[in-house]
Amino acid sequence: MSAPSVLVPPAPAPTAPVPDLPDTSRLDNAVWAALDGPHAHLAERAGRAARYPADVYDFAALADPAAWDDLHTLVGPGTTVRLKPADDVPDGWQVMGRGTAVQLVGTALRTEPAPDAVRLGPADVPEILDLVARTRPGPYLGRTVELGTYLGIRHRGRLVALAGERIRVPGWTEISAVCTDPGHRGRGLGTRLVRAVADGIRERGDRPFLHAAADNTPAIRLYEAIGFTVRRRATLLQVRSPGTPPEGRTP
Repeated sequence: MSAPSVLVPPAPAPTAPVPDLPDTSRLDNAVWAALDGPHAHLAERAGRAARYPADVYDFAALADPAAWDDLHTLVGPGTTVRLKPADDVPDGWQVMGRGTAVQLVGTALRTEPAPDAVRLGPADVPEILDLVARTRPGPYLGRTVELGTYLGIRHRGRLVALAGERIRVPGWTEISAVCTDPGHRGRGLGTRLVRAVADGIRERGDRPFLHAAADNTPAIRLYEAIGFTVRRRATLLQVRSPGTPPEGRTP
């Protein structure tokens, strides 16, 4: 859902705030809020920098703009890592890729279970990775399934649609990996799974949010049509750390 893109269209029109939403401030730096909160058990951390294990989710986060040395200590010299949000890069860090994501929050989303959906687990990972490779919804790795509930729909035993939970922030859970096999599109499978995943999120008292590439206009329009509201845009960076350790530190 958050694949980098180089050419970014104009920002969607700002949307008026919705009064009944819980605090959204943690969503400004959602990866950090997750690694410092509900996903702390997964965090690899050095000071004010943290990241997910490389086979879970390929993003790191800074608690504040002064934490780049901590990130360097965490990832080591000459290492490529992805960050969101991120704008300014200190001297010595090399930008390898840049993109923009749109963050949307569930404001009027109708949620309901999907009776034909099945809960997916580690045994289903090969099928999940095959579907992801064919549909490219965004990063999905061997242990991403550990981040939360993933639901799928099968046709004649074959996995043809997927959606699940990724970043968890206090009060909020991200819906991610929404994808449908090209041969089964147009049947509303993705929407049904989004509603079903969101139903589970709301049952535990959280609100759903998600990200889409800023140039993925069809997806953004669909999410808006089913009850999501654009909240903000964020820069995604793929950066390479300097080739030597931070001054005064050892690898």
